[in-house]
Amino acid sequence: MQRKTFAAKLLITMIALMITAYIVPGIYVSGFIAGLLAALILGFVNAVFKPIFTILTLPFTIITFGLFLFVINGLMLLITAAFVPGFYISGIFSAIIASIILSFINWILEGILD
Repeated sequence: MQRKTFAAKLLITMIALMITAYIVPGIYVSGFIAGLLAALILGFVNAVFKPIFTILTLPFTIITFGLFLFVINGLMLLITAAFVPGFYISGIFSAIIASIILSFINWILEGILD
């Protein structure tokens, strides 16, 4: 198994974000630079804030058999959208749907490159 570089992971996430924005209504990415910046900020937000949210909401995650993680992922997308000009999400429902689709597309793209 080959280890992906930071640039490869960033590019995969950017492509997945662009595809997700095309599929999900309520998600908008204005262009390549906005997509790249959104992927970069999303990686940072997932590394810093997601573990904190996951620990604080662990009882909800256990009660919902892990489905609450989709809500956490949606919140990470909303936080990212707040910091990136040209990346817009209309609301939490769009963010949750986008997080599911984004995860699936990321999984497919990483599988293709392995």
